[in-house]
Amino acid sequence: MDGDLSTSTSISRRTMLQGTFGALALAGAPSLLAACSSASGGGGTGSIDSDVSVGSNYSDAAVKTAFAATVKGYSRGSKVKINTTDHNTFQNNIQNYLQGTPNDVFCWFSGNRMQFFADQGLLTPIDDVWTKIGGQFTDAIKKASKGADGKYYLVPWVNYPWVMFYKKSVFAKNGYTVPKTWDELVALTKQMQKDGFSNPIAIGQKDGWPAMGTFDIINMRLNGYQFHVDLMAHKHSWTDPKVKAVFDKWAELVPYYTPGATGRIWQDAVKLFDGNKTSAMIFQGTDQVGPQVAKANLSDVAFFPFPEITPENPTDSAIDAPIDGFLMSKKVKNKAGAVALLEYLGTGAAEQAFLKPNPSDIGTANNYDQSTYTPLQKSSVEIIKSTKNIAQFLDRDTRPDFAYPIAQNAMNDFLNNPKSSASICSKLEAQAKQIFTN
Repeated sequence: MDGDLSTSTSISRRTMLQGTFGALALAGAPSLLAACSSASGGGGTGSIDSDVSVGSNYSDAAVKTAFAATVKGYSRGSKVKINTTDHNTFQNNIQNYLQGTPNDVFCWFSGNRMQFFADQGLLTPIDDVWTKIGGQFTDAIKKASKGADGKYYLVPWVNYPWVMFYKKSVFAKNGYTVPKTWDELVALTKQMQKDGFSNPIAIGQKDGWPAMGTFDIINMRLNGYQFHVDLMAHKHSWTDPKVKAVFDKWAELVPYYTPGATGRIWQDAVKLFDGNKTSAMIFQGTDQVGPQVAKANLSDVAFFPFPEITPENPTDSAIDAPIDGFLMSKKVKNKAGAVALLEYLGTGAAEQAFLKPNPSDIGTANNYDQSTYTPLQKSSVEIIKSTKNIAQFLDRDTRPDFAYPIAQNAMNDFLNNPKSSASICSKLEAQAKQIFTN
């Protein structure tokens, strides 16, 4: 299916961890986030009439304003204090933050990102919140909000799909059709080069995570969703021939990438795509591409699911569609106030207030008024709903200390030398054995 991106969007960025949790924990440096926290102890009961604090990574101006407007609509009695920290600073200091004096509630992610801290005892279970909000979410969303112990830890907020973007005018002018299979995708990129697009697929890997999305989707298209899940849990070896096959298949696309990917930020890659001169496509999340495309070009942008590679794993079999949300810290000072706030944040009304000025993501609550969705959001809903299995992205589906810098470095090494798949797989397996046995 195609997705039409034809509406104005405000700035938003996908927030991804970019450091090694273990190294941060051992560094001994004072947490930049802890300094702004109001919490001073653990397990306080508090009151819904008392202040409740939120640690937020919504630091981009438009998203920060949207979240502030959302919180302003909360009317249970507590005064909510939002402590906003720059995206990367928040992510890079999260372990020290949670071990120090964290806020009552904080922004974070589902999947292993959440479970990692739950397993360390750094989060407060919120089953009491889910007794109020549970009816508003699908079983898949509920599952993504639980820890390995079966308890709820996350209030889901928004999510978005990873898809291949293109310009409708470029396809129309050159007579291109949306590729349905891998062979059609490769043939299309070859034709684009002949037509003057020197690097048909834009990519920026300096931030460490964008290429992970391509590894994920090729793995799921070749080997299936369950293999992806098991590999992320190290139930399969990284030297399994199926993993090498992913890198070898991916290598067929690398000649059509913009060169120097590891030295380019993802925003600049979107600009290369938007410029219509060297790159005609980009594989990225709607959360990133939509806000970075010039407003005048938005109505010309559309997307399609990553093409089929094997008939056993068609385009509707799996997709990366990460879920962002809110968690309660273990050292919550005002638990009653935090519970009340999370009950509010777990409503379609709260999600709608946030996304109204920032329509790059979609809400997760069933009672979200979808008639307000933009064409981009409607297309995102359609592709997620029509896909059988939803993955959370490599760096959320595996342990964070394996994702960064181990998997990150492997992706960079591959892009710099696509013929090195065998050595990359061997190195990944050796490091995975060390990480997953600890």
